[in-house]
Amino acid sequence: MVGMTGKRTTTAEQAEKADTREAVPPVPRGFGLTANGYGSLSRQFPSTPRGARLARRTVVRQLGHWGFRPMTDATCAVALVVAELAANAVCHGRLRGRNFQVRVDYEGPASRFRIEVSDAVLGRTPEDPELPPDDQESGRGLFLVECLASRWGWEPRNPVGKTVWAEVAAARPPGGPGDPGFPGGA
Repeated sequence: MVGMTGKRTTTAEQAEKADTREAVPPVPRGFGLTANGYGSLSRQFPSTPRGARLARRTVVRQLGHWGFRPMTDATCAVALVVAELAANAVCHGRLRGRNFQVRVDYEGPASRFRIEVSDAVLGRTPEDPELPPDDQESGRGLFLVECLASRWGWEPRNPVGKTVWAEVAAARPPGGPGDPGFPGGA
């Protein structure tokens, strides 16, 4: 077989190269936290229940790239806040033909996540959360957000719609930037 260099290689040489490539695990590039401990994800999703599920899964996957394991308190809290805010965007902020946007920023020095979910409807703004009666099946989403977040609120979005945001406290993941055991760490 002729390689890209124009040099003929044998099957044994190809197998040896393949073994060498498999020995080095791939390293995800561009997904980790910066050296200062910051990370950011921003993405749009369709305003459907499937889009809300995809938003939660995408955020959990990104947190894994940042060093937060899937079942940690921080990851579970962020996933639940994203799920609730995305579900509200789909149920109460849906406008035909418009997506909703999720932005998650990790601020390592401040040890917190800022979660923002933006939709296209300004008229239906979040109210102060109150627990509904026990026999009611819905209406607890913002109450859960208030329990998990250190702060939350909403603001109008230009040119149209609103952004509901929440801040969740979370320490840096062990072994990440700022950890004394991390190369170049504190």
